[in-house]
Amino acid sequence: MRSLAVADFLIGVGVLLVLEGVMLAASPAWMRRAMKSALAKPDNILRAVGIGSAVAGLILIWIIRR
Repeated sequence: MRSLAVADFLIGVGVLLVLEGVMLAASPAWMRRAMKSALAKPDNILRAVGIGSAVAGLILIWIIRR
C-alpha cells in the first residue's frame, strides 16, 4: 500500500513538471507575465488560491481512487 502511494505521488510530481515545462516552452512571455502578476497579488489571495487548488486536487484524487 505504501509503495502505491509513493508511486502516485511521484506520478503527480512528474505530471506537474511536464505541465510547467510545456507552458514555459510554449509561451515563456506569458509565463513571465503570470509570475509578475502573482508577485503583485497580496499573500492572502495567493494563500486562498493555493488552498483552493489543493482541496480541488484532493477531491479529484478521491473521486478517481474511489
